[in-house]
Amino acid sequence: MQIRVVPFDHPDAVKLIDLVQQEYVTRYGDPDVTPVDPAQFSPPHGIFLVAYRDGVPVACGGWRAHDGPVPTFRPGDAELKRMFVVETERGNGFARALLAQLERTALAAGRRRAVLETGTEQPEAIALYRSSGYTDIPGFGVYKDEPESVYLAKELKES
Repeated sequence: MQIRVVPFDHPDAVKLIDLVQQEYVTRYGDPDVTPVDPAQFSPPHGIFLVAYRDGVPVACGGWRAHDGPVPTFRPGDAELKRMFVVETERGNGFARALLAQLERTALAAGRRRAVLETGTEQPEAIALYRSSGYTDIPGFGVYKDEPESVYLAKELKES
């Protein structure tokens, strides 16, 4: 496995983001409509990662900085977005490795807490985040009032 920093609009990232949007349609009936500006995933205010196996892009994820408004976000938050692993590579550790790298890069950039929104139709994602120390927080963003949405956060600390 190799993890690379790429622009949000890099062809490999776009391919994987299109696949995750298809996954949302399959699981929820619609793609994610949360506004996303590719510039938000550029250092130092964000990052986007693609994981490769034998040169083939198989997983992705990114974070973007938020510094308020409270109570939705706190100063120093990093919102995780577009975490995804292609179906043929699930269970091989890509998601956990990407999550750890996203947390490390966010902390190195001065972020103090990782936050995210996922959904009840993604039990494997919920299990990954909970087993990695994420706990429930109040909802935020486009889906804050949706009963299928799950909001989680983790304080970032040096390990």
